[in-house]
Amino acid sequence: MVNTTEVLVVGGGATGTGIARDLALRGVDVTLAERRGLAGGTSGRSHSLLHSGARYAEADPVGAEECIEENRILRRIAGECIGESGGLFVQLEADDPAYFEEKYEACEERGIPAEVIDGDEARRRVPDLSEDAVRAMVVPDGVVYPSRLAAANAADARDNGATILTHAPAEGMTVEGGCIVRVELGGAADVEPDFVVNAAGTWAGQVAAMAGVELEMRPTKGVMISVYYDGLDPVLNRCRPPADGDIIVPHDTEVVLGTTSVEVDDPDDFEEEEWEVEAMFEECSKMLPPVADAEVSRRWWGVRPLYAPDEASRGGRGISRGFFVVDHAADPDDEAATGRSASPGENVENFASIVGGKLTTYRVMAEQMSDFVADRLGVDEPCLTDERPLPGADDPERLDTFVEAFDARSPSDEDVLSPSVHGAD
Repeated sequence: MVNTTEVLVVGGGATGTGIARDLALRGVDVTLAERRGLAGGTSGRSHSLLHSGARYAEADPVGAEECIEENRILRRIAGECIGESGGLFVQLEADDPAYFEEKYEACEERGIPAEVIDGDEARRRVPDLSEDAVRAMVVPDGVVYPSRLAAANAADARDNGATILTHAPAEGMTVEGGCIVRVELGGAADVEPDFVVNAAGTWAGQVAAMAGVELEMRPTKGVMISVYYDGLDPVLNRCRPPADGDIIVPHDTEVVLGTTSVEVDDPDDFEEEEWEVEAMFEECSKMLPPVADAEVSRRWWGVRPLYAPDEASRGGRGISRGFFVVDHAADPDDEAATGRSASPGENVENFASIVGGKLTTYRVMAEQMSDFVADRLGVDEPCLTDERPLPGADDPERLDTFVEAFDARSPSDEDVLSPSVHGAD
């Protein structure tokens, strides 16, 4: 049996489900295929920080402005898919005060609300904050619960006519006459699409290769450790150039320590190294000393979906996490004329990839890809996702039923989900 669809989205993380929702709301017939449960890749294995843009303010103005805009949109539409924590960028005695000043001025320029408080006020807000904290900058960071976010996007897509297939990995593509005419799915019927969107994240290069297209990714792994610590309100960010162990993200009775950045060859086969775990305790405890001896709830590694040409041009970690719509119908020599990225290899007319980015910007990534696809299909309907609330946004129990329905539970937010979802008694 073979099914037909206007658009096949390969990849069921936040961006893939966001694309499926966006296109379905425009009246497009969409099928989404994910090789595991939803949010089974990078989305559900992140430190789940809702960026204010402050982390990127001085280095990437465009990325910072995207973050604060999407931060505001998600607070409006996502409800219980996010946590309203706020955030602090903490300058310790060992940190360069000039870097703090540069970041603060950049936040003001980018429209990111920021307030400087002294060390005593910072410790009043976070009683266990290090005595070495000289001052802090208050910013509107938050927490994302990616299991709920991906599941709610998929639920709205489904309710508007999309087909959501979990445990259905893309295993092969047939290209004829410069177009993908069939995609083989494990665990489900094959699909004959009019257009294929590659939203496979870290695995996007492998999916592109099925169509004879070269898409160079540069995956990097990072460890996250959730420890029992009750009472932290804001996200804590070390105010220094991005490095290992510079973020602590609060949940209800736990905090997530993160993260490292180590390049890997294979996102499915890499070593989970103990030095990374030790570094998290050593570095994060410099901001919040009690976490050094906190009991571990769980730990996990995620792999970032970094686009190699962007990483090479920017110089690697700490600069930004920009995103790109890569048009596989375009000739790389025509990139300047088209305004879009292109990839070497066989040109495929009905195929595009979205790569890079951050969990915070998933919605605008989905919007830009959906705009691109809608233009290709001749669809004139506008994007609605910046105003339309996600289903169940005000009802955590309903959100968690979506998580269960789409097998979307993930280590990033396992402690936040209702017991029936993560298997507790």
